[in-house]
Amino acid sequence: MQFLDLLWPTLLLLNLEQVEITTDPAAPIPLRFVHYPISHSLLAAAGWGVAIGLVYWLARKDQRAAIIVGLCVLSHWILDLIVHIPDLPLYPGDSSPLLGLGLWHSKLGTLVLETLLFAGGIYLYLGAARPRSNAAKYSFWALIVFLYGIYLTNIFGPPPPGVEAIAWAGQLQWLFVVWAWWVDRK
Repeated sequence: MQFLDLLWPTLLLLNLEQVEITTDPAAPIPLRFVHYPISHSLLAAAGWGVAIGLVYWLARKDQRAAIIVGLCVLSHWILDLIVHIPDLPLYPGDSSPLLGLGLWHSKLGTLVLETLLFAGGIYLYLGAARPRSNAAKYSFWALIVFLYGIYLTNIFGPPPPGVEAIAWAGQLQWLFVVWAWWVDRK
C-alpha cells in the first residue's frame, strides 16, 4: 500500500514531482503538494497497482494474491482522497479537477482515523501471522512503535528544513520495508 509514498521521494530528487514547504500555521500539514502526477494521480496509481501486481504474480504465480497486492497499491490513492486537501490529480498532465476531501484540516480527525486504520492493520496482521521467536516478536513491536513515533512527529513536529531533506528522509522508508520483511519472515 505504501508503494506510492516509496516512489515519491525519488521523483522529488529527480525533479519530476514538486512539493513546497509551508509555515502557515493554518495549513493542515506543512507541505503543499504542487505536482505529483507520476506517483499520486489516480490513473498512475492504477497503473502502478497493475505493475506491482504483475511483478508479484511473476514472482509467486499466485493470481489471487497478485490482484490483492495490486489493489492495495491502488487503495493508497483512495485513502489519500479522504485525508488530502484537493490536490490529487486524476491523471498525469494538467489534470482538473484536483480531488481531496480535506480531513487534514482536522489534526484530531486525521489522528483518529489514521490511528484506527493503523491499529486495524496490526490486528489483521496479528490474526494472520505468529512470531516464531522472541526476537521476531520484539522486533515487530519495536517497528510498530517506531513507525507510530514517526507518524506523530510528522503530525506534531516542526516543518521539514527543505524539500531535499524530505526526499532523502523519504528514501529511509526503504529501511522500514526491509525491517518489516525480516519480521514477517520470522
